Amino acid sequence: MKNIKSFATSLAAAAVCGAALIFASCGSCGAPKEGADQSNNATAMNKAPYQKKYTNADFYDAQGNFKQDVAKEAFLDMFAHYDVPFTPLMEKDIWFTDFGLGDFEHVGMGGIFWINDADEGYFAHSIYLLPGQMIPEHKHVKTAFPAKKESWMVDKGWVYNFSEVGEPTEGAEALVPESQKATTVSRNYVKQQLGEVLTLKAPETWHFMMAGPEGAVVWEFANYHDNDGLRFTQPKAAL
Repeated sequence: MKNIKSFATSLAAAAVCGAALIFASCGSCGAPKEGADQSNNATAMNKAPYQKKYTNADFYDAQGNFKQDVAKEAFLDMFAHYDVPFTPLMEKDIWFTDFGLGDFEHVGMGGIFWINDADEGYFAHSIYLLPGQMIPEHKHVKTAFPAKKESWMVDKGWVYNFSEVGEPTEGAEALVPESQKATTVSRNYVKQQLGEVLTLKAPETWHFMMAGPEGAVVWEFANYHDNDGLRFTQPKAAL
């Protein structure tokens, strides 16, 4: 009986020691994982903001021709910073435009129409803006199709979202690039931050967006985009 009690005591002691070893082992395994996750999150949060790297001197040749290849290079650099995958579909369908204005550093965009279905009446679009880059002020009027009504969500960076609707926001005019000041009428804006969704305030009203200093990727959702209904306040602008 004494031997049985002694064996049981030894077994219990071994079990406690074994449990302690397993706990210690699991604790040491689990802690680094949590620490690694926290470290990765901290690294992502502390990543230096994307900065402007290209100017009009890069985007145009000596004759003033827009260099599409350099525009693509600039956006690919921004995509790499934001971990935006450049897919085969993007390679095929992405486009870059200065709207014929010769000021891509300040006025222009990259974009892709993921879908633009006239029959079903829906549209999905990604807008790509380099740091400080503005889409020329525009509106969408009714044609054979209803006037385009759109909503936007910021996926990377942030933007100034301008509208002609609403009271002028202090400092709005100073934000507009020099080449667009004379024709731009929208003076109300909000800073649309990462993850925020905003909707066009009223159909057929002037509006535009401009990236903050870190550039931006914006998702747009709307009814069918009919290019015949696109109007610009800048008479030289075209898409």
